[in-house]
Amino acid sequence: MAQSALAGVRGIYRYPVKGLSPESLARTALEPGQAVPFDRAYAIENGAGRFDPEAPQHLSKINFLMLMRDERLATLRSQFDEQTHTLTIFRDNKQVARGQLSTLLGRKMIEQFLAAYMQAELRGAPKIVFAEGHCFADADAKYLHIVNLETLRELERAAGTTLSPLRFRPNIIIDSAGAWEELTWVGKTVAVGDTEIDVVEPTSRCAATDVDPATGKRDTALAAVLRRTWGHTDFGIYARVARGGTIAVGDPVAPRGCG
Repeated sequence: MAQSALAGVRGIYRYPVKGLSPESLARTALEPGQAVPFDRAYAIENGAGRFDPEAPQHLSKINFLMLMRDERLATLRSQFDEQTHTLTIFRDNKQVARGQLSTLLGRKMIEQFLAAYMQAELRGAPKIVFAEGHCFADADAKYLHIVNLETLRELERAAGTTLSPLRFRPNIIIDSAGAWEELTWVGKTVAVGDTEIDVVEPTSRCAATDVDPATGKRDTALAAVLRRTWGHTDFGIYARVARGGTIAVGDPVAPRGCG
């Protein structure tokens, strides 16, 4: 499609701690078969968990604090320092917790705050978990999650409200492709800057997207809107990095062979 060559990257995001706030990146390096560096590198087990850092395996998101069920997380803002693995948490623009996640004491500082702040949602003491190279994404593979702003505008019209693309926890936000065009990329290779990605499957939406990332309130039912209007609950796509390189905001996006 002719519009594909006009598509461009409008935002790049990572989520260093699963369920906590995104971090915007101007550019990032991508490696074949890997996620955005530090994306979902940490997670917070909700009570006694099954994650073994010595033998890390993908676990369902129900094992961790997550926005689908624990919308109060959206009222927090976090900053992550990748050099020291220090996490700082803010509420109402005030620092409420800080700890170096690579140390036992630092994790305890964050866990103690979450134990008090998320008390009603917890099944037991929260525990921050990590394993080198592991990604605590919802999918059982290291994917990029991509959302198209043109499709978002169609969903906004159907829902009758303005929606932040960050509701959908994307790694890459694109614009200027036709609405829903990204779903036609499934099974194709797409050039993003000087990288290539293989689009694997659409993203089926859950109740996490009902939470406003700015307020933490459930204010819509987007899966129902998608099903009622388009007959499915897909919004966004998952892709695997096929050829590594660097991507940056402003880079062109096009299925291979389009120009």
